[in-house]
Amino acid sequence: MEIRTYAEELERQILSPRACLAAQSKGRAVDIPPCPMRTCFQRDVDRVVHSKAFRRLMHKTQVFLQPEGDHYRTRMTHTLEVSGIARSMARALGLNQDLTEAAALAHDLGHTPFGHAGERALSRMVEGGFRHYEQSLRVVDRLERDGAGLNLCYEVRDGILRHTTGPMAETLEGQLVRYADKIAYINHDIDDAMRGGIIYPTDIPVHISQVLGFTHGERIERLVLDIVANSQEGMEIHQSPKVAKAMAELKNFMFEAVYFNPKAKGEESKAEDMICHMFEYYCKHNDKLPCEYQDILVREGVERAVTDYIAGMSDAYAVEKFEELFIPMRWMIK
Repeated sequence: MEIRTYAEELERQILSPRACLAAQSKGRAVDIPPCPMRTCFQRDVDRVVHSKAFRRLMHKTQVFLQPEGDHYRTRMTHTLEVSGIARSMARALGLNQDLTEAAALAHDLGHTPFGHAGERALSRMVEGGFRHYEQSLRVVDRLERDGAGLNLCYEVRDGILRHTTGPMAETLEGQLVRYADKIAYINHDIDDAMRGGIIYPTDIPVHISQVLGFTHGERIERLVLDIVANSQEGMEIHQSPKVAKAMAELKNFMFEAVYFNPKAKGEESKAEDMICHMFEYYCKHNDKLPCEYQDILVREGVERAVTDYIAGMSDAYAVEKFEELFIPMRWMIK
């Protein structure tokens, strides 16, 4: 028996009847021969991890722009935390950890440089707006592997597209990724904000901490256990009303105290201006786009090509290109 076949049979035996089994996947847009060792979802995990877009996440902002210190989160560390939380919940519920991990690792591949500041800037410039979850799907479908895409399974793609807003994912595994994303970013943003002196532990309203916990670990454990306890049946992931209310209040607190705090976010207007200026420049001078985006320009238009190029930039690369385009070089007489 092939290792993959054995793994698929093991899934049938040990996973919940509600789990999405690899052998029952709706498949890929382009059929490929099955791997002798890995299930289709295990294969997708590897495809994401080995992608260029995944490697760039380590150089993209999560919340704080270019913080001084090695311990602040990046888009990469956020993604890894989401993956860990999602897999823990999937394991506890008897769901497919491989599918959960693949969707979690890919969910932010389309995020812009400078975090949500970059997303806001592109959304102003692009007709119809810009949404990072749609761009993440475009990365895995169209942009990776020199335009061939990663050709991921339907269920992984569905989890990527629906990880933020709108209808819930079709699979419970995809739904877990949406909750894990929220659990991760709210809690690690609190941790980073405290590290940066933006807020202090006593700033969090006591009535929220009494429900969710007073420390980073307590909050994550409470949120995870609540989802596991309330999602034992049916085809939808749930929180208890009490915990959901406290989590919503904590999110509102973070918007007021951190996400809209001028001390923490004061530089974001500069980042947005950089993105907008570069977008206008490349739309007018599309011959300056790298060669790999010229095919997109011809087939899908200049705005699409420019959007793909800028959205894929790391923070440092975006600053480098902006300086190259708009900052005069020193002139020296030799």
